[in-house]
Amino acid sequence: MDIKDIQNLIKFVAKSGAQEVKLEMEDIKITIKTGSDPVAVESGGLVQQIQAIPPSMAIPTQPAAVPAVEEVAKKEEKTAEEDHLITIKSPIIGTFYRKAAPDKPSFVEVGDTIKDGDVLCVIEAMKLFNEIESEISGTIVKILVDDASPVEFDQPLFVINPS
Repeated sequence: MDIKDIQNLIKFVAKSGAQEVKLEMEDIKITIKTGSDPVAVESGGLVQQIQAIPPSMAIPTQPAAVPAVEEVAKKEEKTAEEDHLITIKSPIIGTFYRKAAPDKPSFVEVGDTIKDGDVLCVIEAMKLFNEIESEISGTIVKILVDDASPVEFDQPLFVINPS
């Protein structure tokens, strides 16, 4: 990490409105506190002091527009139970549908047992309806997308407990 990366990180933290951010990587530890306290950067045995941008000079932004440090911490605190769950992701960009037609039942519901090859949903892309099939057997734990919602490539759609 060079000085420009550190300066960009300081600007990012100042804009986010966070009071304090700690970042630890292989050989570097960075603590950034907004206000008048300097920032300490440790790289091996080397310690540098960098003055943070005072909050009064920071450009106000919406804190929700940037990923919060707490969200990252929550992702790292996965329980052992969640470690074995598998996430089915969208293979294409399009519109997610849980049903083949508005008057038809949903392909799957939470708690349903599925097997390899079962249709989980359809994704419409350029007026073509693509059936998304399961590649594993198991039980549907969560459905992460609402019906008729747009989805991106590689967006999580379902969480499955494999059997």
